[in-house]
Amino acid sequence: MTGAGLWFILLALVVAVSATNTGNNALFMVLALMLGLLVVSGLVSRWNVRSLHVELKPPAEIYARRPATLRFKVANAARWLPRWLLLFSLDGHDRPRLIPYLPRRGRSRGELELLFPRRGIHRLEAAVVASLFPFGFFTKSQSYAVEQEVLVYPELFAASGHRPRDAGSAGEDGSDRRGRGFELHQLRPFRPGDDPRDIHWKQTAKVGQPIFVERQEEEGRRVSILFDNGCSPLPEGPDRERFEQLVSEAATAACDFLDQGLDLELVTRGGRWPFGSGRRQRYAVLEALALIEPVPAEGEPLHGSDPRAPMLRLALDRREAP
Repeated sequence: MTGAGLWFILLALVVAVSATNTGNNALFMVLALMLGLLVVSGLVSRWNVRSLHVELKPPAEIYARRPATLRFKVANAARWLPRWLLLFSLDGHDRPRLIPYLPRRGRSRGELELLFPRRGIHRLEAAVVASLFPFGFFTKSQSYAVEQEVLVYPELFAASGHRPRDAGSAGEDGSDRRGRGFELHQLRPFRPGDDPRDIHWKQTAKVGQPIFVERQEEEGRRVSILFDNGCSPLPEGPDRERFEQLVSEAATAACDFLDQGLDLELVTRGGRWPFGSGRRQRYAVLEALALIEPVPAEGEPLHGSDPRAPMLRLALDRREAP
């Protein structure tokens, strides 16, 4: 019951006492009308939140401690009557959204802002539709099961400051290995399997056969993140907070490296995510870091698959670069 409903009931009690003391028929009629309004308000408010269908569409990326916009759709399955003044929210989350009018057999779409404090899998159990209609005396609500899981990525810091040189590389140095760099390695006849984009057209025209440009491979286009999650179980406390901070550091560094166009590898005690780039690698690494937990520290120290690639090491007790 709302504040307006309580005041209305108090007023009805005053009218009831006055009607009883005076025997005035008009006051009895007013009292009957007021009681009737209370009954109608409760029944209509209850009916107003029934026969609805709810759908949720989470965003592609959700990060801890960062507002995420979730789209929802509410459909009215009633054949004859519309719905008015609906309040849509998710169970356990604040800030409901108002749906002023929902026509019969109609739909309403909207957005809801959510904030998840921790990374990992979160279950959205139910959506709650409430109503103040028609007089605002009662707030009736109905829960609709959604049973949806969302994966929340680790919190990203504003700027990590991580660069490949931070992980042990002083820059991109030319080498004698052939690759897709920029510096010339040698000119040679074109062979099957070579990239036609690297044909030297002027030299080809001069000698009368396709000439291929071999370039020096650039080092530093790969980077490995070695996240050592080997430690004893961590209850809530300073060590757990430090672990979560390291997870966020790893996620922030990974996003920074991928945004720079680098090939990224993630190595943890639980597995290895091979070198890759682009959005697919971003999602794979973020998903791994969203689900990572401490495990017993066993086996050899972590190492990258490419010993030439710079490495960023992260561990609970320290962060170091070889």
